[in-house]
Amino acid sequence: MRLPRGLVVSCQARADNPLHGPQFMGAMALAARDGGAVGIRANGPADIAAVKAAGLPVIGIHKVFSEQYPVYITPDFAAAEAIVAAGAEVVALDCTERPRDGEPPAVLIRRIREELGAEVFADISTLREGLAAADWGAHYVATTLSGYTEATEPKPEEPDLRLLEALARKLAVPVVAEGRYNSPELVRQGFEAGAHAVVVGTMITNPREITRAFVKQGVPA
Repeated sequence: MRLPRGLVVSCQARADNPLHGPQFMGAMALAARDGGAVGIRANGPADIAAVKAAGLPVIGIHKVFSEQYPVYITPDFAAAEAIVAAGAEVVALDCTERPRDGEPPAVLIRRIREELGAEVFADISTLREGLAAADWGAHYVATTLSGYTEATEPKPEEPDLRLLEALARKLAVPVVAEGRYNSPELVRQGFEAGAHAVVVGTMITNPREITRAFVKQGVPA
């Protein structure tokens, strides 16, 4: 197991974000490491190569968007191969039941394990999806997509602790909490609910959204 128990920081910035680009993501990874993070989640070969400088395990994803299919997190083997080549030791992919353009997750998990020698991090949204991903050979199962699929909408404001607890009770593989863990208290609750690790992104690495939250909640109209 390459991912230690603790806090994982997601270092990502969309193209419209002023912090978009490998230079900024690499700096964020260094800051996260110095703050005590045990791993980094990053998107795309360029950013993954940059965050490797922090010396922490990298959970790599490769977002490939499609107008026809909702699945975009590492949707095919070519996407997985590219991020492993960039240095990701762990490959995260969408393991929901939604339609996709490419091989089903059961096949992708097997190929990533056997052909790339990487660990697999299954992003799921329901208990059934999590159990299936573990059966297919995923090394980690994460609640990342709870609230972001048709099966789990509308998206709640709080993390899906109920799903986390259910997965932790039923699975032998490490369960990772991700999705709306936007305070230290919620992170603590995630660990108490059985998480091996908790992933936090926006509230650590997205100053624009953090600023918006302060303005919206703290500045009088």
